[in-house]
Amino acid sequence: MNQIIRHQQFNVKKGVMTAFAFALMTFSAVSQVSARGAPESFADLAEAMLPTVVNISTVQAVRADDQRAVPDLPPGSPFEEWFEQFRGPRSDEEQRPRMSAGSGFFISEDGYIVTNNHVIGDAAEISVTTTNGDEYVAELVGRDASLDIALIKVDGSGFKAAAFGDSNTVRVGEWVMSIGNPFGLGGSVTAGIVSARHRDIQAGPYDDFIQTDASINRGNSGGPLFNMDGRVIGVNTMIFTPNGGNIGIGFSIPAADVQRTLAQLLEFGKPRRGWIGVSIQQVTEEHADSIGFEGTEGSIIGSVQDDSPAKRAGLQPYDIIVEFNGQKVEENRDLPRIVAHTGVGETVPVRIWRNGEYMTLSLTTGELQLPEDTPVADAEATVAPASSIVMGMKVQALDDDLRETYEIPEDVDGLVITDVEARSVAAERGLRPGDVIAQTNQQDTLELTHFESVLKSARDAGRKNVLLRIYRGGSYILLPMPISAEQ
Repeated sequence: MNQIIRHQQFNVKKGVMTAFAFALMTFSAVSQVSARGAPESFADLAEAMLPTVVNISTVQAVRADDQRAVPDLPPGSPFEEWFEQFRGPRSDEEQRPRMSAGSGFFISEDGYIVTNNHVIGDAAEISVTTTNGDEYVAELVGRDASLDIALIKVDGSGFKAAAFGDSNTVRVGEWVMSIGNPFGLGGSVTAGIVSARHRDIQAGPYDDFIQTDASINRGNSGGPLFNMDGRVIGVNTMIFTPNGGNIGIGFSIPAADVQRTLAQLLEFGKPRRGWIGVSIQQVTEEHADSIGFEGTEGSIIGSVQDDSPAKRAGLQPYDIIVEFNGQKVEENRDLPRIVAHTGVGETVPVRIWRNGEYMTLSLTTGELQLPEDTPVADAEATVAPASSIVMGMKVQALDDDLRETYEIPEDVDGLVITDVEARSVAAERGLRPGDVIAQTNQQDTLELTHFESVLKSARDAGRKNVLLRIYRGGSYILLPMPISAEQ
């Protein structure tokens, strides 16, 4: 099975990829207009940069009840003493250490060190070893789990610090060099090229990785990726692998993103990201056909949170955001990253498409908070009158019994789906009992007759799709539904 190596698990499009703590390494020749050959040697660069890189070890506190279970034996059993050595401490308060290793690098002479968040995890103790063998206990300054960056500090002075380069000018094919701590060996140098930029591997909400073919293995996580000028253009964080070993596909967090986060960790001890309060989707050809929009660029708004920056700015469902703060939104994944990188409390222009016209609104960003999960109702449909089967789904007007069955709030109105036929259009689009059709083609959908009338009008106008605004589990999504003359 292919794996994305890190110290956790997460989904990658066509399956669940397992992850352990690894990192990337690569070469990349700094931005130049003309290509240049491989350097005759990396020795001078490696010698200069090795002192900036450190090995990181952690002591993870493990509760006794997390240890391997062994059978309870009667007193005096001949096997009691043999099993006891594997049982570990009996008290919940007792703990035993577990060691892990990764890499990091100095960014200041007074001991600030950058590494991956997954390298330090929930460590009870962090130990740093420099290239000359000196060992220090480090303190956590701050972490950014979404970007997988952590800032730690050791007491001391005179450390050799690495400088950041401009990751925005890095070009595919440039040489890069990486130094890290693979398998705990320490001070290992590898080299390669930049294989790709702006990689989105579904690892997190702000994926924008530099891909490299430099050799990377366990323990390289958190180490620096240098350009040929000896500047850090990325932080090695994970590899793609079918068997746990290096196959030349590694990923590094761009220096521009790292520096932005480090400034916030130093000032606030945590990341601070912009927030506007909308749910968005990629504009598809079906979306565009449903509302008369030309093209598929931008993010279409499914819902706007009450008392949010977006609400105050006048944004509405069905608006398509094509630019935010002067930056084009070409794909849906662009907008969260652009908003997150915008300063909290900053007033910016937002260019949108609405009902056939482009307009620009002024929006003041808020601060992103951790969202609370809202459970989705999983109840059986109840039989009620005034239902209709359309596009393979049974729908009926909301009443008190249906609200209680599907846990639908009082401020949500529309037609509730109570059944979905197998292999129907509705099933293919992922609709399910408990979903509420709040609007159809931007018109409130409160009665069955009106819903059917909107569908007929769309068919008569030659539309291939209608756009449903669906309430599900606390938020809204915009779902294009294909229609035909027979429906």
